[in-house]
Amino acid sequence: MSINTTDLSRPGQAHVDSYWAATAGDEVTGCDKVQADIDTDIAIIGAGYTGLSAAYHLGRDFGIKAHVLEANRIGWGCSGRNGGFCSVGMGKEGVDAWVRRWGRERALDSYDLTRQAVRLVADILEREKIDAERTPEGGLELAHKPNRVAGMRAHAEKMQRDFGIASEFLDKAALARSYLDSREAYGAVLHHEGFALHAMRYARGLARAAQKHGAVLHNESPVIGWERKSGQHHLRTPGGVVRARQVLIATNGYTNDTLNPWTSGRLLPVLSNIIVTRPLSQAERDSVAWQTYFKIWDTRRLLFYYRLLPDNRILFGARGGVEGTPAEHSFRKTWMERRLREMFPPLAKVETEYFWYGWVCLSYDKNPHIGTTDDKSVHYVLGCIGQGVALYSLAGRLTAQRMAGDSKVDYGSLLSTPLPKFPFPALRRIYQRIAYTYYAYEDEKR
Repeated sequence: MSINTTDLSRPGQAHVDSYWAATAGDEVTGCDKVQADIDTDIAIIGAGYTGLSAAYHLGRDFGIKAHVLEANRIGWGCSGRNGGFCSVGMGKEGVDAWVRRWGRERALDSYDLTRQAVRLVADILEREKIDAERTPEGGLELAHKPNRVAGMRAHAEKMQRDFGIASEFLDKAALARSYLDSREAYGAVLHHEGFALHAMRYARGLARAAQKHGAVLHNESPVIGWERKSGQHHLRTPGGVVRARQVLIATNGYTNDTLNPWTSGRLLPVLSNIIVTRPLSQAERDSVAWQTYFKIWDTRRLLFYYRLLPDNRILFGARGGVEGTPAEHSFRKTWMERRLREMFPPLAKVETEYFWYGWVCLSYDKNPHIGTTDDKSVHYVLGCIGQGVALYSLAGRLTAQRMAGDSKVDYGSLLSTPLPKFPFPALRRIYQRIAYTYYAYEDEKR
């Protein structure tokens, strides 16, 4: 299967049939496609959280008008498809691994950067008056098997003792008494930072804020050719060429391997699926003691994540298949419905009303990255495998600072590590199949 996930020959595709798209209200206006050649200081490829945040901060903080080129429409990719988790943390490694790699000080600096990311989103929501259905602060990390409990408790204590990262361990009884009762919840760590929101409302609100501060957004304007001429980047779209001094690649899981030679072979798009049920009655909520609107995730390598939405629907997400075929999507939807019933048997008759999928993005080292290519005028924010609501909003701001001329902006040890290339990139899907087989065994059998 091709690594490419966006059909650039069909620009302007409609949003997937998601709960977010159905409840987000009006689309952003004033996003005309490119219809003539354009000269600009900065061009941004991709109108998700990263690109929109960069455009917003360039205009608001530096008075720079950026042009944002979107192949389809605002929030069409994972910024309009994710679970709406605005969380502390990044990548697949924890603080312990960061300490071993960089030392305590730099590891904690990177962790604090993710705290700043959560605060940034909260500040944008408040400052720009974006109604994104923000939930109360907090989240629950569940032990999905009994043998995960001891390690979870010890890790929470270590984070508090050694790093001052506040969290609270809950045994199964305390969890059921105050939050929810699941057949696959044997304990939990209560995290006090982060919140959940409406993914598409945030994307559209951020887009309108960027426009207010001077950004020009172009829907239906995929970059189908890229040349470097006379010190400028010539980005060819179906409607005209955009000439820019600097470019930001902010396409993550929707980055075509042919976009730029430097990015080729460095990314692996992977699927995440979501189902949303009909609204639960109060009796149905009571049957599983579901008393919280916190975001929830578990200890699987192939993560389960879920939350109760403001209208009392369950949003449940899980990793998808490998190839993204219609048959695979149909199988995954049925599988997710079965797994939800197994976690909450009293809700076995609760119907699914929405199912959709999106491509997140895996780098070779399983971490997100911010930086420049060999051409220092080409910036990128890539490799987000989750936690992008907060982290990539901040990444957009940091990249805006760098593009505006602040060469000293600190990306943190983790983010500033150069984006590595996969060995033998043609085998990326094979690597993924092998990893998924092993992770599934580890999650369910060990």
